Amino acid sequence: MNPYDIIKRPLITEKTSIQKEDYNQMSFEVDRKANRVEIKRAIENIFKVNVDTVRTMQVKGKTKQRGRIVGKRRNWKKAVVKLMPGERIDFFEGA
Repeated sequence: MNPYDIIKRPLITEKTSIQKEDYNQMSFEVDRKANRVEIKRAIENIFKVNVDTVRTMQVKGKTKQRGRIVGKRRNWKKAVVKLMPGERIDFFEGA
């Protein structure tokens, strides 16, 4: 499987910014079928860093209502990747 098919996008929120600064962790939306080993290899290939640990979780899609119409957002998988000490991934540095 292509590493770019496994890693869909980085999650950039206030909470993930704090995790990045304090704990050297990054969060990504990943393919629902990918396991921890595949995610670790994909991150190391794409960003050329060394990964310490990978934690994954299934995020359930929320039910949303607009008037009488009820819908549901999609389910997705989230990976929290802890990098080795001294490693960094820069997304928006200097912007």
